[in-house]
Amino acid sequence: MAKKLIDMINISKSYGDNLVLDELNLYIKENEFLTLLGPSGCGKTTLLRILGGFETANEGKIIFEGNDITNLAPNKRQLNTVFQKYALFSHMSIAENIAFGLKIKGKSKAYINDKIKYALKLVNLDGYENRTPDSLSGGQQQRIAIARAIVNEPKVLLLDEPLGALDLKLRQDMQYELIRLKNELGITFVYVTHDQEEALTMSDTIVVMNQGYIQQIGTPEDIYNEPENAFVADFIGDSNILPATMVEDKLVKILGVNFPCVDTGFGRNKPVDAVIRPEDIDLVKVDEGIMQGVVTHLIFKGVHYEMEVTANNYKWLVHSTDMFPVGTEVGIKVDPFDIQIMKKPESEDEEAVIVEE
Repeated sequence: MAKKLIDMINISKSYGDNLVLDELNLYIKENEFLTLLGPSGCGKTTLLRILGGFETANEGKIIFEGNDITNLAPNKRQLNTVFQKYALFSHMSIAENIAFGLKIKGKSKAYINDKIKYALKLVNLDGYENRTPDSLSGGQQQRIAIARAIVNEPKVLLLDEPLGALDLKLRQDMQYELIRLKNELGITFVYVTHDQEEALTMSDTIVVMNQGYIQQIGTPEDIYNEPENAFVADFIGDSNILPATMVEDKLVKILGVNFPCVDTGFGRNKPVDAVIRPEDIDLVKVDEGIMQGVVTHLIFKGVHYEMEVTANNYKWLVHSTDMFPVGTEVGIKVDPFDIQIMKKPESEDEEAVIVEE
């Protein structure tokens, strides 16, 4: 099992009266690709900047390989940061940009030249030494920013929405590049994004944040298939989130209809939330469904059709490779394993924070 590399303990940060992070605890393992995911203003970039040493927490400490680095300057930490705005020096060649940190450290010319060649090869830009940043595309500039960070041999690479300025195709290419780099270099990546697809594609571990709290930590599969609350379910992909009643173990009443499920331990006749992903709804003949409805909206999305099915006064979102024209009467079926039951939050505060067990 990978050992713990970084431990962030009780990190709190305020700007005036605005509490951005509230007693947040997080540990990061060696060689992990960990993504901080959440909407704008949730505190993810602030947390990354505190880890990098660019911001100071009001409270809490950061332990790196057993040493307290809370008050260390950024250049004294074994971390390198790649920002969304690549911050390349326009008056320097690519080679000079990459060598910048190594020159400050007083490395020899031969060492620096070897490192430049190695880094450019790693990011698939061999032979670009004498080019200038403004002659490169956005994706190439991004790779040079990563190369500049890599040559310093950091234990951890911090990436703050580094693909945000790229177009969709280039962004997808760079996602695979980053996974390859992480595997080749064997270093830990801490990545900030608000893009769910990016997080699901690249991460070993996803940390979902909202309002300065961690909502859930898990693998991409856990986060997608087993969301712990309505915020996570709604933020990661599309969901039907319905108020429901847990009749008893393995039976939940949704919109007045009893659905078999696999969840237990919620009590009898207790209010809950039920989450059903659009791709987990089967549209069948009317008499074969557990609930009946009518297709009221249809869009072709390329890989699948996105439909709205109105049943029991609720507009169900359905994704299917089968097309049902608007006006078609259908039955709705859901496999018991595909119904995720969640405890209803009892207060607004509880909506924003999940209690760690």
